[in-house]
Amino acid sequence: MKIILDFLPIALFFGAYKLYDIYTATAVLMGATVLQMATLWLIDRKLSTMHKVTLALILAFGTLTLLLHDERFIKWKPTVLYAAMAIGLAFSLWVLRKNFLKLLLGSQLELPEPVWTRLNLAWIVYCGFMSALNGYVAAFYSTETWVNFKLWGYAFPLLFIVGQGLYIARHLKTGGTSET
Repeated sequence: MKIILDFLPIALFFGAYKLYDIYTATAVLMGATVLQMATLWLIDRKLSTMHKVTLALILAFGTLTLLLHDERFIKWKPTVLYAAMAIGLAFSLWVLRKNFLKLLLGSQLELPEPVWTRLNLAWIVYCGFMSALNGYVAAFYSTETWVNFKLWGYAFPLLFIVGQGLYIARHLKTGGTSET
């Protein structure tokens, strides 16, 4: 259910772009994201930090896109979001000496410390890659190509999450023992 909820705003954005234009699609994305977050809040009675940041960036960059009638703002939102995530995870790990992923998910997953560190590093690399990739497509390709990339680019997070799940499954602690 939540995966469908995560995909819905981008699917509606894509549809609105194909039927109308980038500005209508931006307004649809903003509205769909607000509804998505309201639904998540009703289900969980809370929003994760990631959800709050995503909502804030979509509303801020979407508002700038619509007010200034400049599509560059909405196109660069994913670059800023992914860069902020990479920087935040790196800062937390190397400056604060805290593994943010473990702090966030440690109560749900029992993993050896080296696995948590590798996961955090994988997220830093992944977010940096996605930031650079979106920035490249936004800067050097048409809006049409960027919108198509946004839809079909969902293969990257899906592959990353599946790969992460396979990696984590090998290291989950069961019965007090685990391989590292």
